[in-house]
Amino acid sequence: MGRCEAVDCLQVDVTRCGGFGEWLRAAAVAAARNRKISGHCAQNLAAHVALATPNLRHLEWFHDHDRIERMFFDGVLDPTVGGCAPSSRARGTA
Repeated sequence: MGRCEAVDCLQVDVTRCGGFGEWLRAAAVAAARNRKISGHCAQNLAAHVALATPNLRHLEWFHDHDRIERMFFDGVLDPTVGGCAPSSRARGTA
């Protein structure tokens, strides 16, 4: 019986998979199968581990999560220009 290539991208939610370590483990399994990772939910939390994921396709952005996170946290990411990237200060080049 042949292999079924049913999944082209593995969706991982850092708040539901077991944290950063399990995210990275899932990413390694996906990479071993030549698959990408899609970050799901909690974008301001997942952004950190997403930057350390070589096979990242994208990070989903949910408006309702963004609205709630802005009420509780300072310094949330801002995708209003169609995307977001780490600041130069976060990369240690400031």
